[in-house]
Amino acid sequence: MGSKEKINLLDTIPFHNPAITTGRENDGTIVIALPRFKKKWMQRFLLPKGMSPDIHVRLEEHGSAVWEQIDGRSTVREIIERLADHFNHEENYESRILTYFIRLQKDGLIKLAVSE
Repeated sequence: MGSKEKINLLDTIPFHNPAITTGRENDGTIVIALPRFKKKWMQRFLLPKGMSPDIHVRLEEHGSAVWEQIDGRSTVREIIERLADHFNHEENYESRILTYFIRLQKDGLIKLAVSE
């Protein structure tokens, strides 16, 4: 039995799902549009008339700040360090951001790559 190497989430590099488009609200928050279906033919046959082909998610202030830092080059650790001032160095802000990254990945909004 081979053992799997453990990966530290702080050392991963997040990047946006390429199927996602983003926009900005007047208050500066981010709105994410994720296609309801992966295949166009599914959208054509399964999407009720009048319904948007995308699921729209509006991120709040902190979520938008994290989303904007995801550039496909920075590690989660580097993003957390850059956001310290935004979160006013609150107690446990690091764990909040880590939990948020896990949620974004589970929802398919980002992917996490192992840094070299």
